Amino acid sequence: MVLLLISLLAGVLTVLAPCTLTLLPIIVGGTASGAASLRRTLVVTLSLGVSVIMFTFLLKVSTVFLSVPETLWQDISGGIIIALGLAMLFPTLWERIPLIGKINQRSNLTIGAGYRKQNIAGDLLVGAALGPVFSSCSPTYFLILAEVLPRSIGEGLVYLFAYVIGLCGTLLLAALLGQRFLERTGFAADPKGTLKRGVGVLFLVLGLAIISGYDKKAELFFAEHVFDVTKIELALLLPQKSALAEDPLLVSSSPSERIAAKEKRYVRAPEIGKPSGFINTDGKEITIGELKGKKVVLVDFWTYSCINCIRTLPYLKSWNERYHNQGLEIIGVHTPEFAFEQVRSNVQDAVDRFGIRYPVVMDNEYGTWSAFQNHYWPHVFLIDIDGFVVYDHIGEGNDEETEDAIRSALKERARVLGETEHVVETPAPTTDTAAIDYGSVKSPETYFGSARNALLGNGTPGVSGTQVFSLPKRMKAHILYLGGAWNVAQEYAATSERGAVISYTYEAKDVYMVASARDGAHLRVTLDGDTLEGVAGADANALGDVAVSGQRLYHLIHGASYGTHVLRIEVVEGTLEAYTFTFG
Repeated sequence: MVLLLISLLAGVLTVLAPCTLTLLPIIVGGTASGAASLRRTLVVTLSLGVSVIMFTFLLKVSTVFLSVPETLWQDISGGIIIALGLAMLFPTLWERIPLIGKINQRSNLTIGAGYRKQNIAGDLLVGAALGPVFSSCSPTYFLILAEVLPRSIGEGLVYLFAYVIGLCGTLLLAALLGQRFLERTGFAADPKGTLKRGVGVLFLVLGLAIISGYDKKAELFFAEHVFDVTKIELALLLPQKSALAEDPLLVSSSPSERIAAKEKRYVRAPEIGKPSGFINTDGKEITIGELKGKKVVLVDFWTYSCINCIRTLPYLKSWNERYHNQGLEIIGVHTPEFAFEQVRSNVQDAVDRFGIRYPVVMDNEYGTWSAFQNHYWPHVFLIDIDGFVVYDHIGEGNDEETEDAIRSALKERARVLGETEHVVETPAPTTDTAAIDYGSVKSPETYFGSARNALLGNGTPGVSGTQVFSLPKRMKAHILYLGGAWNVAQEYAATSERGAVISYTYEAKDVYMVASARDGAHLRVTLDGDTLEGVAGADANALGDVAVSGQRLYHLIHGASYGTHVLRIEVVEGTLEAYTFTFG
């Protein structure tokens, strides 16, 4: 029910998002045409809503079954909008095109003439073309797309319809109010006049911006300097935080009253489910239930090749050292993303390498992950002495807030058990997490394996087997390109061919790659055609040499500042298995 309401509100907020504000003049001006404006507005708006729903399912099907890159829809939308703009600016020239003229004579349903003459087909086309653009502006939309729909089509449809209702309802209201203003000021009096031509120019600019990616840069500028509705949505999606220390009822009530009050506010913590093994427990199995009434428990979902998880470890280790004697028990739940992370020896090696001393549960069957209804790495859940989840946090950051929640839960524990409260004043752990500017990291996590390689630019995404790749002369940013012979498996792409290459234009500061090599591999990494002098990551030297052996995350680039760079990796020797790029 909560996500349903958030989905409805997300649709409303999408109209105010920086990436869609530029579209409002097009919709308002493009549908303002005197007496027919209400009909046209309804058609465009409803067409846009249907387009969002259809685009969502096309996106799921194309990226999972048909292997069409997601960026193709961006190019299609931009192309249609440019065509409409040209039709509005040059109606006579448009009709002189032989094919268009013949179609006009037969049905008058072409893109340009249909829209210019206010035909319903043109209105439908406007809404359909804008649907994919609106779909990319909401974290809630992507949550429905990535998490809910794969799990339950019915549930996903309900949330998707709620999102579309909020979007279309708000858009319809904005369009009608805008039209009323235009009509009162006389701007819409001439359907072939300045207003229409001005909208045509807007169509051209918008279409070019969508294809080139400049609409995203404009979105970032508005988000940083004007108004960022994305932050509002994310705040709604994140759960409410604990206030144990400040709640008089929970501080002064009897045990039964305290439990009754918590039952109304929090959920009871689930149990560890289907564990595949335990590390740092002296061979003993552990449960959350056995700690109830004794400890405050912090459950951390992580996996050892995840850079975001790795960057949270200094804080977790520090909290374990500072608060373990006060009743805090940290349990690391290692839920693997890749098959090699299911191997106990690999996990044990990572635990030793990172210096983790608290218990770690191997969650190879996703039993605990499912019990907590988790969807993210990393994700911490704080469980109080009564066994309730009183706080949780997704991803990196907010470490002071998380520590405050831990302290509140420990203070409550001390009161319940009649123990003396302790105040720990020790320095915060050393980590570079705070130095990361996530707004400047534009490149997404990019996968090599056929199960998720939607960003493969010069091959067929979603297809397994041996393929021979040739690098194109022009390569887009944030797109993966391979050169040479590669055997593409579900999780990775492997090559034993000397000289095989990887090329990727990224926008970030640091570059990480999850990789392995059966018998070791020697890579040569260059940045913008030069060595890595001054920008080498922890696993590379100044010449760009990287030795891949174990199945883990490799730090390739550590730049001095954020920027756009061309990364090139050549396999000099050995068999490389490349899983994913991540950026920081």
